[in-house]
Amino acid sequence: MKVALYARYSSDNQRDASIEDQLRLCRSYAERQGWRIVDSYSDRAISGSSLLRPGVQDLIADGLKRRFDVILTESLDRLSRDQEDIAGFYKRMCFAGVAIVTLSEGEVSELHIGLKGTMGALYLKDLADKTRRGLRGRVEEGKSGGGLCYGYEVVKQTAANGEATRGDRRINAAEAAVVRRIFSAYLGGASSRRIAWELNDEGVPGPQGSAWGASTIHGNPKRGTGILNNELYIGRLIWNRLRYVKDPDTGKRVSRLNPESEWVIQEVPELRIVDQDLWDAVKARQKAFALTPEETEEVDGNILTDRRRPKHLFAGLVKCGCCGGGYSMISKDLLGCSAARNKGTCGNLRNIRRDSLEASVLNGLRAHLMEPALFKEFCEEFTREMNRLRMEQSSEIAGRRKELERVQRELDRAVQAILDGVPGSQLKDKIGKLEARKAELTGMLASATEPPPLLHPNMAEVYRQRIAALHERLQSEETKAEAANILRGLVNQITLQPDGNGLAIVLRGDLAAMLSFAANTKKPGLRGETGLVCDRGSQASLVAGAGFEPAAFRL
Repeated sequence: MKVALYARYSSDNQRDASIEDQLRLCRSYAERQGWRIVDSYSDRAISGSSLLRPGVQDLIADGLKRRFDVILTESLDRLSRDQEDIAGFYKRMCFAGVAIVTLSEGEVSELHIGLKGTMGALYLKDLADKTRRGLRGRVEEGKSGGGLCYGYEVVKQTAANGEATRGDRRINAAEAAVVRRIFSAYLGGASSRRIAWELNDEGVPGPQGSAWGASTIHGNPKRGTGILNNELYIGRLIWNRLRYVKDPDTGKRVSRLNPESEWVIQEVPELRIVDQDLWDAVKARQKAFALTPEETEEVDGNILTDRRRPKHLFAGLVKCGCCGGGYSMISKDLLGCSAARNKGTCGNLRNIRRDSLEASVLNGLRAHLMEPALFKEFCEEFTREMNRLRMEQSSEIAGRRKELERVQRELDRAVQAILDGVPGSQLKDKIGKLEARKAELTGMLASATEPPPLLHPNMAEVYRQRIAALHERLQSEETKAEAANILRGLVNQITLQPDGNGLAIVLRGDLAAMLSFAANTKKPGLRGETGLVCDRGSQASLVAGAGFEPAAFRL
């Protein structure tokens, strides 16, 4: 039996040696069972509330490849404490024929998944409730209930019992002066972008030592984020304004605004940095520039043009070739480097008209991307290889169906032999093996998916024709929105690099999406079938230009 070991601990406060302790116990158990250890996996200081951990993701990937027969860990909650995740993990390993054994529960079954999954979820909820209760008590004492705000520093002191006290803060004089400067400059008419630019130009470090940005200063007034909205600067400590929930698909935390009735507010006048008059004047200026509900409905007026510009065709995909930051709309028709204009940390001040960029990218997709003969050769080779693999998959499924029919015929003959008087004891072992093989084949066929249709042998030409048709659909108002979504799915990134007096464009596309587009299917089954598409969910990229090297074409 080939076995893989897994260990995890969840907190930075735990010892790193905890991993070795878990692995040592698992090794001893494996040796007593006579199992051969082929690999070990671990995750350090990562919560078990999600499967988005590098160690467990490697474990799943190798398990599906049948690199081992058994997964051995200290307990089931080391793998995951989430009910959905642990059930999905168990289901995938059962499909791969990999057993899960823990030192606490033994061999894991559906019963363990149900009970331990529920216990793990309740543990996380109970831990969250206790943590929030402790934080609330700390806030009601006038101490910090979260991280360190800009303008303050941690006070390290020891209580009478010898334990370190937590949550005490005091004003950092240097940072407090920067906070007051920001408020005064904003009240004096400077925009948050101009303030950030000047601070970065003078080398003033921002929160956590990062560069200043416009959003760092103006933030979101409703959520209390940003320098201009932090009420701690006027001696009001507000806790529980936001709650955080985890997106089940991405595993990322997403903030939600709590009702004001649930906020915990504590007056801490000793932490005041900004005078009340200055604060009130800044709030009045913010309110003067805020959109009213009536204004937000005025989609045809100048207000949204000036303050909330609509997204363009390639919004979010255009990057600066100098700093790697994004290109955003700096006026109604011009795109510019956000870092250069909002932070002053990039020297790329070249602008580009949005319509010129879109026209150049469309021409690149329609012509430049398809120019090299190498792309045609690649499509031909790729098509041949994919079709070969798909035919092999089809023949494998057909072979299993034939074997299942043969096994069923042998079982029928064995049963008939018993009916004819042959002692059942003589056929017991044979029938048992046939029944086991029948169950195995039935399971394989039930979980097998029919291979997708074969790819078109002239994929490169099909791609060229479909891009041309897509270009025509973009010109029509009726089909423009749908065509734009398809087009954005083909482009991964557009990099703008200063070149002489103009800008050079490097267009990078998603190869799997392009092949799907050429095959005229949403799920062509390209991912994971060959080494041409990267493993573990990533996709290969194709760069416009000869030989798949980044080739720039000037505007």
